[in-house]
Amino acid sequence: MTEKEKMLHGDPYNSRDPELLAMYHKARKLLLQYNALNPELSSERDIILTDLFHKKGDGVWIEAPFFCDYGENIIIGDGTFVNTNCIFLDNNTITIGKNGLIAPYVQIYTATHPLKASERIITEERQSRYLTHTKPVSIGDNVWIGGNSVIFPGVTIGNNVTIGAGSVVTKDLPDDVLAFGNPCKVIRKL
Repeated sequence: MTEKEKMLHGDPYNSRDPELLAMYHKARKLLLQYNALNPELSSERDIILTDLFHKKGDGVWIEAPFFCDYGENIIIGDGTFVNTNCIFLDNNTITIGKNGLIAPYVQIYTATHPLKASERIITEERQSRYLTHTKPVSIGDNVWIGGNSVIFPGVTIGNNVTIGAGSVVTKDLPDDVLAFGNPCKVIRKL
């Protein structure tokens, strides 16, 4: 398996692998262009996002600045709006359905590490690196995620869900619920 295949499979991988670094640098170049681009140049913005993401639906709008690790592991459905200063760490797939509303400063993480430092830090030839593995994140259709929320690796969020601002989503959420808090909990059905 390549390091990229290990990463997407959820196995420990070397994030400094040349193929992964090339993907990372490509994403950084595209993000630099996107984040500096005049917002009135919508067709140019669309071209950059199409090149950056694995799949981008029609009518997707992403406010700058926007940040991600690779971009190519992100799928965003039709009509989804991502507000300013969002961070999608797409070391595994991040799938967002159609008609989503992602508020400012939302963070979606797919990478995780062992809790114990002795298991997390690997020293080879007098250099240290850290052990990383990943879990995909899936967000359904018509989901509204409030500002400053954090979505943890491996979380699945159902359709028609509203997540209150400042939530830390550590577990799956079913369809048609209002949820918020730290940790995020279902408050009621919608």
